[in-house]
Amino acid sequence: MDKDWNSAYAVADTPWDKGSAAPPLVEYLKAHRIEGSVLVPGCGSGHDAQVLLNQGAQVKGIDIAPLAVEKAHALYPALSGHVFEGDFLKTPTTENGSYDWIVEHTCLCAIDPSKRLEYATTTHRLLRRGGQFFAIFFREVSHDREDHPPYPINKAEIEALFGEGYELLECYTPKMTYPERPQGAEEVRVYRKL
Repeated sequence: MDKDWNSAYAVADTPWDKGSAAPPLVEYLKAHRIEGSVLVPGCGSGHDAQVLLNQGAQVKGIDIAPLAVEKAHALYPALSGHVFEGDFLKTPTTENGSYDWIVEHTCLCAIDPSKRLEYATTTHRLLRRGGQFFAIFFREVSHDREDHPPYPINKAEIEALFGEGYELLECYTPKMTYPERPQGAEEVRVYRKL
């Protein structure tokens, strides 16, 4: 069963929101630029979207929780025209091929694993040919129960979901992480759509 994300924001039960952009994304941006039209699915409070906007990208963030969108607009007024309520998996086909980049962080690990193929299909259809998919994958269980998010993903599943139709450009364990996340819990991959 899907989590009620809006209720989580209503009671401030948002342990995934660390109050700043994802360190692996910040680390990547020190050496690379993410430019053009950029989609951030499950953008939450907008920390990653704001960092991308600051470095000149044309950002669109979407989140399924209206209260997350409100929080993003309150924290970062510049995002008011860039962050919207929406379900990434139901992004209209009119946006097919519209994005130069999709930046993934905490969205894939938050959805029910049964929807991962739908996530991968949506990512592929929304990227333009030659567009890039930057992903911070959650690779380690950080709690005792596996019946609620975050849901970790293993190497074989990543490669099954994103192997065909992409060229893998980079794959590494980020040096920068949130302090409470153990080293090796995340893996960065950058793919180019063929």
